[in-house]
Amino acid sequence: METPPQLIGRRTVLLGAAAAGVTAGLGLGPPASAAAGPAGMPTYRYLRDALALPLSHNPTGEFIFPCIRGVYDKLSNPRARYYLYYAPHERPGGICVAFANSLAGPFDDYSGNPLIDNHLPTTTVSHVSSPHVIWDAATRQFFCYFHGENFTTRVARSTDGITFTNETPILSTRLVPGTSETSYARVFEHPLPGRGNKYVMIFMGVRNGRRLFYGWSPNGWDDWQFSATPLVNPEPDGLTDISGPHLVKRNGTTYVAYHGNDGRMRITEVGNAFDRETHLGVFHSPIPSDNGRVAAPSFGTQDGVSYMFYEAGPRLGARICIARAV
Repeated sequence: METPPQLIGRRTVLLGAAAAGVTAGLGLGPPASAAAGPAGMPTYRYLRDALALPLSHNPTGEFIFPCIRGVYDKLSNPRARYYLYYAPHERPGGICVAFANSLAGPFDDYSGNPLIDNHLPTTTVSHVSSPHVIWDAATRQFFCYFHGENFTTRVARSTDGITFTNETPILSTRLVPGTSETSYARVFEHPLPGRGNKYVMIFMGVRNGRRLFYGWSPNGWDDWQFSATPLVNPEPDGLTDISGPHLVKRNGTTYVAYHGNDGRMRITEVGNAFDRETHLGVFHSPIPSDNGRVAAPSFGTQDGVSYMFYEAGPRLGARICIARAV
């Protein structure tokens, strides 16, 4: 669906820095403490790799797209306080999980991986990847969003965060005109004025390069609508491709954190109504052990300390790392 006319043409494309502000919750962004970068983002330092090899499911020797979730306040008997979802990217992929009682890790791999493989109830695809899991309090279920193929984003649900069922496609390129891929989606609670929604989806769409689009839904499961107008574009960053978006709330406004084709992470203010595009620059760059690329951030906070989980290394040879705010 096209972006409502009142939003089109109202975005600004600027370079600068925003002031520090309020704390954001687990999964939305870092707290305002240790603010150093654009939008008051903390300085993150590498702590450790999140996963120790060998893994129970590692068919291609690479894994991507971490999603960290606190489950201790949602399940009566969780395997650990925190679940880390991830996946290989190359065929056949497979949605996986690991467990730890601290965001500092390390995480113990689940012997039953993958939770979701490429043999879906209604079809078989070449691969499934890029998991993003949310807790829907209204239904007391976890929703897992993932792609397979690259032009289709799907959702499945679970009561325990491990056994997922009822997979259904919710986004494809035909719903966003002119795109050839619609994938790497993350979903967040974030009402938009006048949309009647509870959730938004931020995802990568390929249209003359990789750029970030968005959609909205009243329940996170169905009735999704999608904007034909990108939310964040790569050109103001001097890039050709951006991906791996994560919503960040702080300073009383809303940002999107993402990575670019130069291997660095950036942040752009989109506003609470998704009515602007203020590019603020780089907030995290690779260190030597990252092998030239940091990507796909997922944020969590424990005991007032912010952590960032991210991909490190080339796109088809990445591992998952943990960084801590200093």
